[in-house]
Amino acid sequence: MATPKGKISKARKHSRRSAHWKLAAPGIVKCPRCAKMKLSHRVCKHCGYYDGQQVITVEEKKANK
Repeated sequence: MATPKGKISKARKHSRRSAHWKLAAPGIVKCPRCAKMKLSHRVCKHCGYYDGQQVITVEEKKANK
């Protein structure tokens, strides 16, 4: 049966185990129509366009004064 060649420190063991739990950053791109940031491959929540076509109608917010 195989035996360990040497001691593995707690830090090395934990860093190896934590490598699988990293989260991927979401793909954020600039909307070509309104130039605001949006998630890629999704409808822009500011203008309602996706792939050059209007998919949803977006109502403008009223300013509370």
